[in-house]
Amino acid sequence: MAGSNIKFEKSMLLLVIVFIIIITTSVIVVSALQTNPVEDIIASGEPIKILFVLEDQGNVLFTDIFVYYPVLARGALFDIPGNTSDIFSSINRVDRIDAIFREKGVDAYRSEIEKLVDQTIPFSIVCSVEDFRLLTDMLGGLKVFVSHPVDNLDSEGVRWLLPSGMVNLDGEKIYTYLYYYSPEDTVDSIKDRFQSVMIAFLSALNRNKSVIFEENNFAQYAKYLSSNIEKKHLEILLETVADVDSERLVLRSVEGSYKVIDGKTLLQPMDDGKVVKDLFKRTLASLASESETMYDRTYVLEVQNGTTVQGLARNTSIFFQGHGYDVVASVNADSNDYEETVIIDHIGNQEVANVLGSLILCDNIVTAEILPETAGMDTVSVADFTIILGKDFDGRYVR
Repeated sequence: MAGSNIKFEKSMLLLVIVFIIIITTSVIVVSALQTNPVEDIIASGEPIKILFVLEDQGNVLFTDIFVYYPVLARGALFDIPGNTSDIFSSINRVDRIDAIFREKGVDAYRSEIEKLVDQTIPFSIVCSVEDFRLLTDMLGGLKVFVSHPVDNLDSEGVRWLLPSGMVNLDGEKIYTYLYYYSPEDTVDSIKDRFQSVMIAFLSALNRNKSVIFEENNFAQYAKYLSSNIEKKHLEILLETVADVDSERLVLRSVEGSYKVIDGKTLLQPMDDGKVVKDLFKRTLASLASESETMYDRTYVLEVQNGTTVQGLARNTSIFFQGHGYDVVASVNADSNDYEETVIIDHIGNQEVANVLGSLILCDNIVTAEILPETAGMDTVSVADFTIILGKDFDGRYVR
């Protein structure tokens, strides 16, 4: 009997050892097969795309797609206005796009935004306003530019106070900066304010990089951020994008026309969303471009109507704004009988002029005499390019 017990015990011990070996091997194999989604994208040379959502009690305050091209440390912020509209399959109706976040959550929200820009966005980060206040203090404040002093009362009689100039705002003041209302505010000025906060946040990541990503420190910051990837991967993601040159971020936004539907003011993207998709692709191309001159700033246009078609310059200006250009004026030309559309280049940049022409299929490009800056504002065009629309322009292309 004793010999049988010994054999049984040896057999059981052998089975336990084999079991342990199998489990250990399985763990090692599974770990080896697990990939790091951040490192995979970096290794592929593709730009990193992150959906960043700042929310307040389940409602979106603002949404930006942050695109970063690590090779050249270039980045872009693409604003998605909350009232951007379409027939959204996730909620099966026409509505504001931010209604999807409120009703279906961030995954469905990201999916609809991916359709809007026709791009895959692998990563999402959501932060509540309250957590963002705390995070701001941990980062030592956020540096933003306040164009004029703020001294206003909100609807409940709370006083908003902000100094003017380039100021470093703590969490409480950032809350004020995000929410204060001024009678001079426009849709664009509020959007610019939100994007300024994102720029300041990225700058603060860079400024505090040595502290944030020091061993065991990141967990203290990560608890304020909700992401669709593991914390260890989120750390690699943020440490990578913290190298972005925040002073030269390309700023873009969805543009379109406003319509009131069921009592809601909705933004309808131009050309059924084709312009948005095209602008996003051009933005990606600009980040990967070796050219420094073509994408180093936003170019300023003046659009003139050289025809008798009413509203042609105004509508075309909206089109160019949707493609990332600033339009300083949309006016009538000196004559309404221009036969051909012409692009006048005031800065001598043929590369940008050609891109501009390609958007409307115009190859009639004229370089104006380039005067020195010392010549005075009365003789130097405010615009980089003037576009005079002729009878060959059908509202979208030169025919």
